[in-house]
Amino acid sequence: MTTTITQILIFKTNIQTVLDKHRVQHLLDTHTDIDQWNIDQQDVDCVLRIISDTLTPEQIITLISNSGFTCSELE
Repeated sequence: MTTTITQILIFKTNIQTVLDKHRVQHLLDTHTDIDQWNIDQQDVDCVLRIISDTLTPEQIITLISNSGFTCSELE
């Protein structure tokens, strides 16, 4: 029996506006390894939370950076 550990990955971004959110929404919604995601645009750090069983923080940072935004992992 395999145990899957779901992880919540948390990042600081510069995804600040509704338009910014729409720019990454399709990418995050259609990514097969992302179970859920949300962005707290009211937070000063525009916190992005991603729930995934398989993705690493580095993979998320690359994904968001390739979309033209800054992204760094929050501890």
